[in-house]
Amino acid sequence: MFDESRPIFQQLAEWLEDGILRGDFVEGAPVPSINELAAFHRINPATANRAVALLSDAGLLEKRRGLGMFVTVGARETLLRSRQQEFATHFVTPLLQEAGRIGLSRNDVIRLIEQENQA
Repeated sequence: MFDESRPIFQQLAEWLEDGILRGDFVEGAPVPSINELAAFHRINPATANRAVALLSDAGLLEKRRGLGMFVTVGARETLLRSRQQEFATHFVTPLLQEAGRIGLSRNDVIRLIEQENQA
C-alpha cells in the first residue's frame, strides 16, 4: 500500500480520508484505533498516531476520551471541497493553460472531454 515517494503517515492519512469519502468511515462513527491501524498496515504505532493527529488537527477526526477517534460531522463535505479545489489547481488550471498555448478555446476543451467521455 505504501510507497517511498511520500512519508507513510501522509499516505495513511490519505487512506483514512479516502475511507471517509467512500463511506467506509461515516460521520460520527469510530475509526480504527492507533494500534489497529499500526497492526493492519504493519507500521509503527507512532506513525499511525501522526496520521490520525494530522486528520484531527484538520478537524476531520475528534477524540472522545476513553472511546477513541471518531469522524467529525461535516468531514466528508470538507474533504470533498478540499479535493475539488486540489483537482482544479492540479489538473484543470494546467489543462486550460496548455490548451491556450496550443490554440484551443474552453469550448474546444469541453468538446474534447465530451468526446473522450463517450469513447
